[in-house]
Amino acid sequence: MNTKKRIGILTSGGDCPGLNPVIRTVVSHATLTYGWDVVGIPYATQGLQEGKAIPLTMHSLDLCGIDPLLCMGGTILGTINKGDTLNNTDAILAGYKTLGLDALIAIGGDGSLAILHTLALRGGWELIGIPKTIDNDVAVTERAIGFDTAVNTIIDALNRLSFTAASHDRVMVVEVMGRKAGHLALHVGIAGGADAILIPEIPYSITGVCQHLRELRERWHRKSAIVLVAEGIEPIGLGFTPDGTPIAQPPRHGMGQYIADHILEADPHLDVRVSVLGHIQRGGMPLALDRLMAAAFGKTAVDLVAEGKTDQMVTWQGSRVVPVPMAEVLAQSPRSVDPNSYLVQTAEALGIYIGDRTLAAAAKLPALV
Repeated sequence: MNTKKRIGILTSGGDCPGLNPVIRTVVSHATLTYGWDVVGIPYATQGLQEGKAIPLTMHSLDLCGIDPLLCMGGTILGTINKGDTLNNTDAILAGYKTLGLDALIAIGGDGSLAILHTLALRGGWELIGIPKTIDNDVAVTERAIGFDTAVNTIIDALNRLSFTAASHDRVMVVEVMGRKAGHLALHVGIAGGADAILIPEIPYSITGVCQHLRELRERWHRKSAIVLVAEGIEPIGLGFTPDGTPIAQPPRHGMGQYIADHILEADPHLDVRVSVLGHIQRGGMPLALDRLMAAAFGKTAVDLVAEGKTDQMVTWQGSRVVPVPMAEVLAQSPRSVDPNSYLVQTAEALGIYIGDRTLAAAAKLPALV
């Protein structure tokens, strides 16, 4: 027989679609199956520091028979991705104790989960992590909450931009999120019909981009094109300092504008425009896969608490939820795109310019002129 528990749930880091469906599942399973109390911690560690909690029940989440959390983007609990959390450790640990929590379910990216894991070790918390990020770069898990919906949101934007690009014979440079990993750009570029994909993991050259655009015009009579740029790609290399450090020309604006400027410099006859999708990528209603994963992750997280198997992160592996020790996840580097992966090879087979992956293994190699 299970002892009644009081568990907390919070969302931390950048928002994304699918957070509310996780909250919905945790509340549903914990209250209906186990008879536990569930409270939401507003604004993550800030709420813990202030000892604030919002009681969550199926009744409080129900709106006249409508289940709003299933299709609502963002997070009803609010979230933060700034602040000097570890310098407020004592206040946060005290807040956890004040709230009388038996366990905490945290939905976050690798940075947020690392901080919460540190706090949990210091405070002796029972912690379960649920990965979320549109960058899809959390280690071990194949998918994170929010990624699939973001991919579809950007594809919808590319569909619209392709029509206006074709109407005016323009090269559209589209900047998407992805500071350290190019999963978003790679998936979107293949599924959305991009002509070039530039990601942080693979060196590129403006010469290579322009040659590809020229080939589209001369061989395939294509006067328009879509160049997809992850925000975290390196600027064009300008050589090396005497100690071997790459010299890069810093961008005046974002990397989308930076690439557009250099394409125009190389080929002034092109009509090049830039579209930075920004936080549009984080918005919208969660789509089917993110809702499905949210349900599976939330259900497993509650069961792990019930079984006393905490200090774990739930992961998506081969369409199954697999718990992995949090320390094992955090010991690994964030998940990046393998330059030799099947998806990269697929992009090349489709005639997409994706840089020179033969050079990707070189450490700290700058982009080529």
